[in-house]
Amino acid sequence: MLINPREGPAMGLWDKMRGELVDIIEWLDDSRDTIVWRFPRYQNEIKMGAKLVVRESQVAVFVTEGRVADVFTPGTYTLETRNLPILSTIKGWAHGFNSPWKSEVYFVNVRQFTDLKWGTQNPVIVRDAEFGVVRLRAFGGFAVRVVNSELLLKELVGTDPQFRTEEVLGFLRQLVAGHLGSALATAGVPLLDLAAQQLSIGNRLAGVLTAELSGYGIEVSKFIIENISVPPEVEAALDRRTSMGVAGNLDQYTKFQAAESMRDAANTPGGSASDLALGMVAAQQVSAALNKPAGPPPLPGTAAEWFVGVGGQQQGPFDLAGLGRVDGITRETLVWKAGMAAWTPAGQVPELAPVFANVPPPLPPQA
Repeated sequence: MLINPREGPAMGLWDKMRGELVDIIEWLDDSRDTIVWRFPRYQNEIKMGAKLVVRESQVAVFVTEGRVADVFTPGTYTLETRNLPILSTIKGWAHGFNSPWKSEVYFVNVRQFTDLKWGTQNPVIVRDAEFGVVRLRAFGGFAVRVVNSELLLKELVGTDPQFRTEEVLGFLRQLVAGHLGSALATAGVPLLDLAAQQLSIGNRLAGVLTAELSGYGIEVSKFIIENISVPPEVEAALDRRTSMGVAGNLDQYTKFQAAESMRDAANTPGGSASDLALGMVAAQQVSAALNKPAGPPPLPGTAAEWFVGVGGQQQGPFDLAGLGRVDGITRETLVWKAGMAAWTPAGQVPELAPVFANVPPPLPPQA
C-alpha cells in the first residue's frame, strides 16, 4: 500500500473507510402494496455525512437502540448533528459524530392505498319496517393511509423488514364486518332507499373505522359501498311489486298477466286456438270480478259483536237485530262483547234496551 508522505498510515486507512461508508439512503418503491420498508445496511452502519433522500409520499424513521430517534419528512438531508437532534442526545458522541453509528432506517409509505376490497362473508341481519327481518350482503372497497408512522412501527410493524398491505388487510376486513351491521341497522333507512344512502353510510363507516384504528396510526380515508343485495326471495317480491307499479292497478296488472299468458300460449309449440280462447275467457272473468262495484258499507251500530249464553252454550256473534231473534233470550240472559269486563245480564246493559222494548217482563210469582 502506497502512503502519501504528508499523511500517516492511519490517515490513509481512515480515509478509505470513510469512502466505503459514504451512503445515499433512499427508497424507490417498485411495488404498489408496501407500507413500510427497512433500508438494508451491512451491520446497520451509517456514516455521518451520508445523504438521505425522502421522496414525496414517504417518511423516513430512524430507530436506534430499539427506540424511534428521528423522523424525516420529504426532502434531501446530509446526516449530521444538526439534522439528528434526538439521535445526538441518545448517542452523545465524544468525537463530533465523525465515526459511523448503527441505526435502522424505515421508510414509511404515507400515500393512500386505494386497491383494498371488502365483502360480507355472512349475511347481515337487519330489521326493515316494510319487509321485516331481512338478510343483506354487501361489498365494496376502501382506502387507507398512514397518519402516524411512529405508532405504526410500534403497534403493527415491529422489526418486519417489509410490511405489506396484505399483512393488515385481514384485520381491516374484520373491523369492517364488525361495524357494517351496526351501521346498516342504525341508519334508519328503508330497504328500498339503501341504494340512495350508500354514500352517506360509507362516509359514516369511514369515520367509525378511523377512530377504531387511531391507536395504530392508520386512517380510513375513503369507504365505498358498491352494492347491497338481498336474498333471491326478497328480490322476487320486489320484482312483483315493480310489475304491479308499472301496470298501475290490480285490474291492469291482471290484464297484463292475461296478455302475457296468451302470448306464451301462442308461442308454445302445440298450442291450440282453444287454449287461447280459454285464456281470454279467464281474463275477462277476472276483470269483470275486479270491476264489479263494491256494496255499501254496513250501517253504523249493526256490527256483529254480541255473544250470548243460552242453555249453557255460547252463541254469536250477533248484531242487535240478530240478538233479538235468538231463541230463549231474556233480560236475565248473559251477554258479552269486546270491552266488557265480564258476562252481564242483558237487562242490565243499556245498549240492549231496544231488543226488549216489545218484550213484556216475566210474570210475578203466582200464589
